Amino acid sequence: MEMFLDLGKLLLAALVGGVIGFERESSGQAAGFRTNLTVAAGSCLMMLLSLHMEELFHHFDVSQSVVRLDPGRIASYAIAGMGFLGAGAIIKGKGSVRGLTTAAGLWVVTGIGLSIGAGYIVPTLFTSFIIVISLYWASPIRRITRRRIYSILTMIFRDVGDPLDQIRQIFSQYPSFSIRYVNYTHEISSQTVMYRFRLMSREEKDRVQVVKRLSELKGLEEIRWEESDVP
Repeated sequence: MEMFLDLGKLLLAALVGGVIGFERESSGQAAGFRTNLTVAAGSCLMMLLSLHMEELFHHFDVSQSVVRLDPGRIASYAIAGMGFLGAGAIIKGKGSVRGLTTAAGLWVVTGIGLSIGAGYIVPTLFTSFIIVISLYWASPIRRITRRRIYSILTMIFRDVGDPLDQIRQIFSQYPSFSIRYVNYTHEISSQTVMYRFRLMSREEKDRVQVVKRLSELKGLEEIRWEESDVP
């Protein structure tokens, strides 16, 4: 009977981990359905092993053995070890860090598997419900909040005077953007001028229109728009 109960815990852990992983995979993350399902089931197995360790080694004579039974030891190493797998899911870009939610999901899925393996079912399912709801509803809520977006705009002109005033005038017509600073480089050999603008915006809906307007400036040879480090 106890064996069937343990098998049920493994299936439940795999189910909960799979549900969380499905959301991550639908969001385009590499650590998706299979990864989370495997982590949850594996951590549940580790917890069951910890709990049944006494049964496996009860025949050892304590006076003649160095075996020390601690049900929390494997669990603690499983949680700590998951940090390495979670770190691999994090990608650092110029302007943002991606994969934190996936890394946190892998960490908590480990805890879910361990808790189900320990028989702590109801609180674990309630926690899983909160996590799944937050994952599926986080994106609509984030769209409401207008976070700061930093980017670098690079423009290269033939040496045709100083177009800076014209560029500032164009940006003044789009209040969603603000120029934080400007770098100026004059390449004498090629007779080109390069401007690098650090921009801050609350949204990027006007970026296409801004680029279109800037592209009409006289003497423009190249324009680049890329994400920037967050100051």
